[in-house]
Amino acid sequence: MSDLHEESASVEGKSLNFLEEIVEESIAGGEKRVQTRFPPEPNGYLHIGHAKSICLNFGLARKYGGKCNLRFDDTNPVKEDVEYVDSIQQDVRWLGFEWAGVHYASDYFDQLYAWAVELIRKGLAYVDDQSQEEIRQSRGTVTVPGKESPWRNRSAEENLDLFERMKNGEFGDGEKVLRAKIDMAHPNMLLRDPIMYRILHAEHHRTGNKWCIYPMYDYAHGQSDSIEKVTHSICTLEFDVHRPLYDWFIEKLDIYPSHQYEFARLNLTYTMMSKRKLLQLVQQGTVMGWDDPRMPTICALRRRGYTPESVRMFADKVGVAKRDNVIDLGLLEFCVREDLNKRARRRMAVLDPIRVVITNYPEEKTETVDCINNPEDETAGKREVPFGREIYIERDDFMENPPKKYYRLSPGGEVRLRYAYLIRCDEVIKDADGKVVELRCTYDPMSKGGRSSDGRKVKGVIHWVSARHAVPAEVRLFDRLFVKEDMNDIEEGKTFEDYLNPDSLKTVTGYLEPSLNEAAEGDTFQFERLGYFCVDRDSTAAGKVFNRTVTLKDSWAKMAAK
Repeated sequence: MSDLHEESASVEGKSLNFLEEIVEESIAGGEKRVQTRFPPEPNGYLHIGHAKSICLNFGLARKYGGKCNLRFDDTNPVKEDVEYVDSIQQDVRWLGFEWAGVHYASDYFDQLYAWAVELIRKGLAYVDDQSQEEIRQSRGTVTVPGKESPWRNRSAEENLDLFERMKNGEFGDGEKVLRAKIDMAHPNMLLRDPIMYRILHAEHHRTGNKWCIYPMYDYAHGQSDSIEKVTHSICTLEFDVHRPLYDWFIEKLDIYPSHQYEFARLNLTYTMMSKRKLLQLVQQGTVMGWDDPRMPTICALRRRGYTPESVRMFADKVGVAKRDNVIDLGLLEFCVREDLNKRARRRMAVLDPIRVVITNYPEEKTETVDCINNPEDETAGKREVPFGREIYIERDDFMENPPKKYYRLSPGGEVRLRYAYLIRCDEVIKDADGKVVELRCTYDPMSKGGRSSDGRKVKGVIHWVSARHAVPAEVRLFDRLFVKEDMNDIEEGKTFEDYLNPDSLKTVTGYLEPSLNEAAEGDTFQFERLGYFCVDRDSTAAGKVFNRTVTLKDSWAKMAAK
């Protein structure tokens, strides 16, 4: 048994997914190493679907003692930018992975050109003068074979001359292309003389103006894998029809035989993964940017307060499938709740306040109560929170005419203030419109810390904030960006924008316990009974901004069940 197989056999727990089975079969067949790669195109920010692919590619290499490269498939200078390169590297590292090497398809442009020349010499590639539209029309349909280009049978010498002149900039954009000569009647339309190179007089973010011809993705991808000696080239399911072309190039060039395997891409409910459409939302100002916490991008999840551990947990729970399916967004939210429950410090905050005056509490008195920082972590300790005569409670924690089994505050009713005292509501103050603006209550001085003066039991417990010491802050209540469950199923006559959720962002002024004034950007907390929140980068010395990461419970599931 090889060292790689011994390491994989030592991993206990879940049964193997089909890609792990493939890797183990290759190891059993004599493969001495495992080499994967994560190959994003640097034309946008990565989203949660890419996070699954990152976890899969780097995770397989880690599990089997192999290596995973980060390779940028930068073959289209018109859409690519170093901004995206930097963001992708940051995202991969944030998720907890480190690459064996950073590579670029542009590193291989000279070799790819040389291999194209080799295919021309072998009579397997030719320069075509047809326009893109003419090529499209001549490709045929699923039931009708394509028509051969009138330039298909040029001699190798003429093709070599024209291809070099293309490289030297003698022709304009779209004037000529280089195509592979395969079979215009092939049942797989991708093998009907696919384009290998097109002319683009555009500056590349790494090679500058050295090149004015650029390889197509389908030509560059497999050869880049081969150059890096990738053993398992893992792609999403839509690339399964590309695999015969991937194999054709490798076979005709007689180079290292990397092999492609496909798995189902990630589809999430209430979520859209199209980079083109996400870019449209950014450019139109519909969202605040690529890292708007409503976006499915990794940088947006980070800004919203998701942890890398929660995203990796999600990828693990989703697993690796062979068929496309749609995953409930609630699973991602479950994972972040599970993780933050263990690590987030507890704090008290009131987001929709009613003022409460405790009439029998001394006006100038202030005391502190001891509050637990995290009941899931004994090492987190406690903190002191100020308490006084006037406090804020949530409007939802008071009801003037409560139903049966209502255990929060009501006229004549009693409730426990978290970590503090029992209070009873004696009087309700309303404004001219009949809105409750203040409650006047009395407290039981003997009830601090969970006791009561006569041993009576009170079921309701609510949180609060001392009005005198409260820190006002902007709190952004983010929700799902779309109201439609399956954003891949758009009704005829509508666009994805018709399903934008008008309530995806609500901004309120919250009143927070004073310790939160010291919180730093990125710090995550559980606001007791409200949800998980983190400090946003828009915070200033004048005031904090908090983003809601997720509610404590899945409110959408409750609404769907009604």
